[in-house]
Amino acid sequence: MRFRLCPVVAAIAAGVSLAQPEAGIRLIPVTAGVRNPTDIQSPRDGSGRLFLVEQQGRILVFGNGALESEPFLDIRDRTIGQGESGLLGLAFPPDFARRRAFYVNYTDLGGDTVVARYRLSESTGRGDRSSEVILLTVRQPYDNHNGGGLQFGVRDGMLYIGMGDGGSGGDPHNHAQRPDSLLGKMLRLDVESDPGRYRVPAGNPFVNDHAWRLEVWAYGLRNPWRFAFDRLTADLWIADVGQEDFEEVSFQPAASGGGENYGWSLMEGGSCFKPDCDATGLRLPVADYDHLQGCSVTGGYVYRGARSPGLRGTYLYGDLCSGAIWGIRREGSGFVTRRLASSGINMSTFGEDEDGEIYVADHATGRIFRIAGAVEPTFTAAGVVNAAGGQPGLVAGSLATVFVYGIRDTLGETVAGAVPLPDSLGGVRVLVNGRSAAILSAGNPDGQEQVRFQVPWEVAGDGDVSLVVSKDGVRSRPVLAPLLATQPAIFARDGAMAVAVHGSVNVPVTPGSPAEPGEWIYFYATGLGAVDRAPLSGHAPAGDGFSRTLETPRVTVAGAPCEVQFAGLAPGLVGVYQVNMRVPDRLSSGTHELSLGIGGAESPPVKLPVR
Repeated sequence: MRFRLCPVVAAIAAGVSLAQPEAGIRLIPVTAGVRNPTDIQSPRDGSGRLFLVEQQGRILVFGNGALESEPFLDIRDRTIGQGESGLLGLAFPPDFARRRAFYVNYTDLGGDTVVARYRLSESTGRGDRSSEVILLTVRQPYDNHNGGGLQFGVRDGMLYIGMGDGGSGGDPHNHAQRPDSLLGKMLRLDVESDPGRYRVPAGNPFVNDHAWRLEVWAYGLRNPWRFAFDRLTADLWIADVGQEDFEEVSFQPAASGGGENYGWSLMEGGSCFKPDCDATGLRLPVADYDHLQGCSVTGGYVYRGARSPGLRGTYLYGDLCSGAIWGIRREGSGFVTRRLASSGINMSTFGEDEDGEIYVADHATGRIFRIAGAVEPTFTAAGVVNAAGGQPGLVAGSLATVFVYGIRDTLGETVAGAVPLPDSLGGVRVLVNGRSAAILSAGNPDGQEQVRFQVPWEVAGDGDVSLVVSKDGVRSRPVLAPLLATQPAIFARDGAMAVAVHGSVNVPVTPGSPAEPGEWIYFYATGLGAVDRAPLSGHAPAGDGFSRTLETPRVTVAGAPCEVQFAGLAPGLVGVYQVNMRVPDRLSSGTHELSLGIGGAESPPVKLPVR
């Protein structure tokens, strides 16, 4: 966090042209008159209110379209509201309406970080200044890099606290990597089990290692200026301010048990900060950008609202100086980043209301904006992939996946009940070069909205094809995706272990039931191209024989070639191929790489356990 105006921003701050829509988002003014906003929070109590934090020490209330005249809390006499200090964070606990308490993070008059709990006044329903209970004080050696963010975990209800490395430059005391310091860390505390004091949760990663401060959840952070949980998936996103060269965003999946090292001050972004750094064991960012594009990252939220369906699933973040806004989406196992707008504002914080709509604040002018995006489904060519291997591209007749946003806002998936597959499922349709595709499934299985479909046989050939996805008749813009003759990939469990079957007994090959050297097995694949008797799109192959590939594919295990008995469409399935192969005789016991090739294309390797 660096609260300053870059020259280009300062020059236009008085009369800025907002959110030039590089990818279709825009900023809608909501209110003004907030002095140097540092945080925007919702109590999620059904009131629809937003609480707007001022750096100098006040919290204002925005409700029913207007700012309330009386502040919710005023502690200007307890904090230093200048530079990177002040009232920096606010959090409401789950069930705030019943608990009637909240938490703030501020810099006290001595320059140290304070995390405090306040109760609501019984008479006014506002914050009671006299009720302050200080839960945690952290000594700050310098006047910058105070962090300041507070968030309650979506699933665990614990309070997470983002702490900067203590300031100066280059982390001179190595706080971010030291186990005995709370600085440069993400902390996790239980503050609601015994109100007025905190406990260290039993699940914290270092509770059994007394070299560490037990409050630490993750480390290696320079100055996490805004982190947030995805309200749908509970994944954690952390925007960390860089030193001289790079700003970065990191991702922690909901399944994490903590303990990640995010690299500072060994690394800055995805590059070495210290000479000849070793990145082994470090959790590298999912996105970074250099200082030609900005000076200080401001983290936001994953959009989960209803007003802009095409924006759903996008983590929004921006830069304080340049005003650029980016979006990151998970697509399969990877992340895709797009620049979404040039806002022209001094972007100090984002906020999320109880409906999942996202807001952004201008630190210089005190204006608050709501972010609006596409109402139609949206996707990119990078999100149109092979259903087995996840490589971008399509093959006629094969099963494919499109990661598309704007088709389902809740977790779950609708799966076609029978073959032939329908061309509409749950109101979702896919057109490939104007032809309806057969749909296997559509939904939101893990926070990534997606449709799995068969590429129509009729679009065979090489070159780009046009893809359109619609939901209840609302159509996406056409996206061009490459159509390939072949793109082999093997279906795998958890992205690693091949979906293979013992040919003689028709039971899955697993580590507990490995393949035998010399045994005939079969596995499932996609992307093997044309067959001698192609069924109608959406239909399984005819029951009187298999539809064989025109070319016999190459199969290897541990680099050894395998005898292939059959390769063609799998009986009873749509868009899926079956390959019958013999495991090489002389293989050592263990897990080996299985690969598949056809024409000039090779599949990503997967694992095959062998006895």
